[in-house]
Amino acid sequence: MNMKILNKHLCQFPIIMILFLIFITQNLLSQPVVGLDNWFNREKNTKTGQPYHYLWTDTEWSGYSRWGEIFSTKGAKITTVGKPSTPVLKAIDVYIIVDPDTTTESKSPNYLMADDIKAIKKWVKKGGVLAVLANDAPNCEFTHLNRLMKNFGMIFNHVTLHPVTGTEFEMGASTKFTDHPLFDGVLKIYIKEVSNISLMGNAKAILTENGKVLIAENTFGKGYVFAIGDPWIYNEYIDHDRLPTSFENRKAAENLTGLLLKKVTNNE
Repeated sequence: MNMKILNKHLCQFPIIMILFLIFITQNLLSQPVVGLDNWFNREKNTKTGQPYHYLWTDTEWSGYSRWGEIFSTKGAKITTVGKPSTPVLKAIDVYIIVDPDTTTESKSPNYLMADDIKAIKKWVKKGGVLAVLANDAPNCEFTHLNRLMKNFGMIFNHVTLHPVTGTEFEMGASTKFTDHPLFDGVLKIYIKEVSNISLMGNAKAILTENGKVLIAENTFGKGYVFAIGDPWIYNEYIDHDRLPTSFENRKAAENLTGLLLKKVTNNE
């Protein structure tokens, strides 16, 4: 290679590096960030003293580590967040609140207070994607949670539906689905002990059984809210460690993950 050609390639090298760095930066900036609450759900394992129950870091049946892997596989960054102040929410695209603590789960629960509700409401209105996975009675703190949810036309009811005895898994089966992205390619899911949701305004049912809404959604401003009265797809019931193979909770979890991430893209 003569010097003229070599100099030409050397001149092009910085341009290639700059373009590469721009490409990497754009991809990092476009990577959605999914924040999982560890403020309202702040349980500690009585044996280990470590945080657990519906967390990305909890790899036992009680955790959300497998759901976190699905988010990561789909290109999202997962993180754990504390009190939802405006700066905290500004740094994430999807905010997941799961099973806020009762006094039996925590000696001093962090309730959803007026400042939390104001910050979350404002964040969703600007385009944030909120997913709330509550629980059944008496395993969830409904009073303060519902002060948030009523802003989005939803109220969790203090009841227990889909009770399941032992390994009688069919007692928790749902098979009658609407035409919704959550159920794309899904024939049967498992939901154990769930509260239903009363709807107001523009909130819509995603799954209804016997006149009771189990899963719902709403558009709020530029944002989106998803709600179910159960933690639902934690490690114990996302795969077939216990569930019979006829249940398709993992497929539904993948669909939900895709739905939430798509809402982020649509709201940008």
